[in-house]
This record gives sequence, structure tokens and C-alpha cells, in this order.
Amino acid sequence: MSKTLLIVHHSLTGGTAQMAAAAAEGAREEAVILRALRAAEAGPDDLLGADAMIFAAPENLASLAGVMKDLFDRCYYPCLGRLNGRPYAMMICAGSDGEGAARQIGRIALGWRLRAVAEPLIVMTHAQSEAAILAPKVIGVEDLARCRELGQALAAGLALGVF
Repeated sequence: MSKTLLIVHHSLTGGTAQMAAAAAEGAREEAVILRALRAAEAGPDDLLGADAMIFAAPENLASLAGVMKDLFDRCYYPCLGRLNGRPYAMMICAGSDGEGAARQIGRIALGWRLRAVAEPLIVMTHAQSEAAILAPKVIGVEDLARCRELGQALAAGLALGVF
């Protein structure tokens, strides 16, 4: 029976959407069922129906973007005690750091007893001015390749029963 990989993302300026699409592209190379949803559209049933997850979000003001945090807020208690041991990975699109958002996702995942199977993948856009922060993002080829590899690796581990 095929396993399901869920990729949940939020993106305002397109950077995180590109990262999530690259991860999905990599995951499609493996024998898993792939579901990709925007954070605003996902809910507890989507998380509970997944065998593994990739969370992709921007970092805003040194914190996890509010729409992704809203997903975790809406799903935390309905999923508590029901996701234990499931593998996950995260991708963060950040202007200069990304560690704050990664820490927040890590703490939430710890509460759900999820199992991190990769280090946080953080992509820096180096956007620092108001104009650069609000501008549509273009993620570089090397960073997209890292996202693709993460999606493929998580899907391969899931398909092979490693996770």
C-alpha cells in the first residue's frame, strides 16, 4: 500500500511556493501518494491522513509566518497524540536568518512527537529593504535543487519503509 507524503506551504511573495513545488517535483519520482496544500486550506484530517510531512514557510520578523502558525494552531489539539513518530522535514524561506521560524516548527513538531528526518532547509533571499521584502522572489537553481532533493529523499525513505 502506498504511503502519503503531505507538503504544506504558505507563500506571500512566491519564494516558499517555488521551494514547495521543487520538493513536490522530487517526491513525484518516488512511489508515494503526494498531496500538496496551501496552509490556509489544510486541516487536521490532512495531517492525520499523511504518513510524512514537509512544512514549508517564510520567516517574517524572525518568526514563523502567521498563516503557517494558524495551521498549527487549528490542528494542534485535534492532532495531539495522533501523529506520534511520523517523519517530517521543514523548509524556510528567509531574508537573513530563518532560525526563528525553524525553532518554532521544531517546538510544535516536538509537541506532536513528530520525528525530524532532515535538518531544517533554510533558503536566504537576502531581502532587507521594504521593497525587496515585498517583491516577488525568485529562488536560485541550487536552492531549488536542495528542495527537490529533500522531497525526493523523504518520499524515497517513506516508500522504502525506512521511515
